[in-house]
Amino acid sequence: MSADAVDLFRSPLHERHVALGAKLAAFSGWEMPLEYAGGGVLREHAAVRAAAGVFDVSHLGKAGVIGPGAAAFVNSCLTNDLGRIEPGKAQYTLCCDESGGVVDDLIAYLFSDDDVFLIPNAANTAEVVRRLQAAAPEGIAVENEHRRFAILAVQGPASADVLGKLGLPTEHDYMSFAPASLGGAELIVCRTGYTGEHGYELVVPWDDAGAVWDAIVGAGVQPCGLGARDTLRTEMGYPLHGQELSLDITPVQARSGWAVGWSKPAFWGRDALTAEKSQGPRRLLRGLELTGRGIPRGHMHVYAGEQLIGETTSGTFSPTKKIGIALALIDTAAGVFDGDLVQIDIRGRKTEARVVKPPFVQPSVR
Repeated sequence: MSADAVDLFRSPLHERHVALGAKLAAFSGWEMPLEYAGGGVLREHAAVRAAAGVFDVSHLGKAGVIGPGAAAFVNSCLTNDLGRIEPGKAQYTLCCDESGGVVDDLIAYLFSDDDVFLIPNAANTAEVVRRLQAAAPEGIAVENEHRRFAILAVQGPASADVLGKLGLPTEHDYMSFAPASLGGAELIVCRTGYTGEHGYELVVPWDDAGAVWDAIVGAGVQPCGLGARDTLRTEMGYPLHGQELSLDITPVQARSGWAVGWSKPAFWGRDALTAEKSQGPRRLLRGLELTGRGIPRGHMHVYAGEQLIGETTSGTFSPTKKIGIALALIDTAAGVFDGDLVQIDIRGRKTEARVVKPPFVQPSVR
């Protein structure tokens, strides 16, 4: 083990990953499985698209906001409108700063008017909690529960059958959640995911994660690492914070304005985002499909002829389409639209790509 690995946080399932021959990698301060022995990213990706896979995403943050008016307080801070949903529902939302930049994107689970559970990204949890704690009025507590819970994502068209056979609820609507128990473990089954497939995310007490993982894998579900999670989310055009969203990339630029409650009287970054929406952003996130061979990666220049018009934010080989795909921020002044051809500079060679509107593959999430 390297010296660096000693300083990384570990999932409660770490030893199980090692036993399965996982290739481990540092991710946002955590040592997490990138892929498993016996097939790797391509096999794991295919399992999720065709059947079911299980991901350990316990590195994701967890935070509780509790107290009288907790939901109203969260609603005054984050972009989306919690007033649109009822208890038992979840909502994708953004934590922005006053410039409109994105501190993090996260999911809010509304338990009641006085109880909201947040799942931020791993690297940003402490900052999201800090900002909420600094703004919270008396009587509202914001608690970092990062290592109190584990999260397992069961994704794929067979996910409902698998969990149903284990006695877990599966019939609730997309972006909703239900309490359940499995082998004595009390957990929350959330109808959410990051793959585009029908799927669930299980919020499990830290010490019960091993038994729940064993039950799912024992039911024949393919363990999947963060490598497949990234190829799956890129095929869907889903943003990853630090790549498609950041303090320098606003939700307007990232085409995530649907997660902004524009009519709300207050949320962090409202004035800046409203002005940008009105004026029009200087760049927009677009999808790119290579017309020939090549695998794009992030931070590659995009050209229209000799004119530099943007930069890729993410890029990969699409196991489903068998082509290179990318997400890129393109200057709106360049006048590039869906169907147009551009070029990506891949290691010094300009490679042709077609501008498309993500997703690159059709979702089955609903």
